[in-house]
Amino acid sequence: MAIHDARDRDLAKVLVGHSVKAKKGELVYIEAVGLDTAGLAQAIAEEVARVGAAPHIALVEPEHRRSFMINANEAVMKRLSDFELLQMKDAQCFIGIRGAQNIFEYSDVPRKQLSLYNKTIVQPVHMNQRVRHTRWCVLRYPNASMAQLSQSSRTAFAEFYYRVCTLDYAAMAKAVKPLRDLMAKTDRVTITGPGTNLEFSIKGIGVIPCTGTHNIPDGECFTAPVRDSINGTVQFNTPTVYEGAPFDNIQLTFEKGKVIKAVGASKDQTARLNKLLDQDEGARYVGEFAIAFNPFILQPMRDILFDEKIAGSFHMALGNAYDDADNGNRSSIHWDMVCIQRPDYGGGEIAFDGKVIRKDGQFVPKNLAGLNPEAFA
Repeated sequence: MAIHDARDRDLAKVLVGHSVKAKKGELVYIEAVGLDTAGLAQAIAEEVARVGAAPHIALVEPEHRRSFMINANEAVMKRLSDFELLQMKDAQCFIGIRGAQNIFEYSDVPRKQLSLYNKTIVQPVHMNQRVRHTRWCVLRYPNASMAQLSQSSRTAFAEFYYRVCTLDYAAMAKAVKPLRDLMAKTDRVTITGPGTNLEFSIKGIGVIPCTGTHNIPDGECFTAPVRDSINGTVQFNTPTVYEGAPFDNIQLTFEKGKVIKAVGASKDQTARLNKLLDQDEGARYVGEFAIAFNPFILQPMRDILFDEKIAGSFHMALGNAYDDADNGNRSSIHWDMVCIQRPDYGGGEIAFDGKVIRKDGQFVPKNLAGLNPEAFA
């Protein structure tokens, strides 16, 4: 299939050269989800071959995956998991492109089957092997579905997409160092805003700046709360989708790290939310806390790879913690939820050990000003 957009070649160079740093003789596993991604997958494969590495493209159609999840029993899923794990173990790099035509494709898959798929395939193949043992990067493709989510034309969205995905990540990597150093020295974090009054510790947990290596687009610095330290309430004011189902205005109340109350925008959302959080012990604890600062991403679009990077936002992930910022929490889920604190979303503050470091979405200390949107103008 022909490359959809000539700019795919420029993006492929970023992914292969900056994100996964593919080397001669290595295997690069390219997972392309949705037929719209085929052109970018081809561009990536060509760039991989140019550096002397071997590309392997796995083209996945979401409708086929949905049918499999509904009809497969545990033994069938385990057999496929064994095969996919062998492939992942043979790869040094992984690039995952997501371009489904319908983000709600999995919304009617029974809860039991989704949980079985996550436990049997996602956890061992991706969370345990790919995340821990490959140089990986995941991204979306600017198809019509994404343009609709952003409520813009496909042409306008593509302009936005390529600008965001090919920005100067080397400059961002330099600008984030003071924030990384500050977070590494911080004990108590306090977050306040509409519907939010939350406190927790990040003492002794790793701090990881993200500037185009594991996600494209990128722009966040993450750690994890000490597992049992979170107390209070947080209101996530951006819409989200998890396992094909939409959620809005999720509010969580914590006591000693555990979600003791979880509410969505409707009774149906609240019921589905709590079913998700009851699937294992770790699902009601937080595995990630991150502060985001991508200057070109300002509005949510129900796509977490973009929404979790929104300038002036923070996000927390219920469930599994990452190895490099590990608070010990383990779960079959990792669900990022986003709160925007700019004035147009109600404002808010983040304080480290009693000192405000970001107010209404703007970093306050002078050495962090390089992460404010105007610094990238």
